[in-house]
Amino acid sequence: MNNETAVLRLHKWKRKIWFLSFALFILIASMGRIQIDTNFDFSWLAVFHSTINLITFFVLVYAYIMIRQKKIEKHRKAIYFAIGLSCTFLLSYLLYHMTVPEQKYCGTGTIRIVYLVILSSHILLSAVLLPFVMFTFARAYVGLYEMHKKMARWILPLWMYVAISGPVVYLMLSQCKR
Repeated sequence: MNNETAVLRLHKWKRKIWFLSFALFILIASMGRIQIDTNFDFSWLAVFHSTINLITFFVLVYAYIMIRQKKIEKHRKAIYFAIGLSCTFLLSYLLYHMTVPEQKYCGTGTIRIVYLVILSSHILLSAVLLPFVMFTFARAYVGLYEMHKKMARWILPLWMYVAISGPVVYLMLSQCKR
């Protein structure tokens, strides 16, 4: 595929990516207002989310190592797996926050400030990062590898931070009783 065709294919992805990102942002922002009463306890999903985030972090580390070693197919498979994990996380996260009451952090003083900084950066980066992860993926998918590489250099470390800060927030919050 030539570069011009790849750019046209990427352009078709742009609207879909922005639409999906906007729709997910609105859905996530409205989660606090949407509560679904079920007879099933979904509180166990918090551990599931933390585990998925941790696995995602290690898959991203593996993907980075593979691309540094020029093992492109292994890198590609790892990224597909990381995206699959992230999609699973997102669907589960939505279900969790629509069915389980919010838990407040119980720490005080300096540790509370540390928690809030980690939580705030995690939430902000995850919201902002979503379309950029999709654009980075789309660039490789359509064959614009140089553009992909330039974007991935700053997206991958941010995605890794979001993936590892999730379990950190969970561990800090798990000290608080419901």
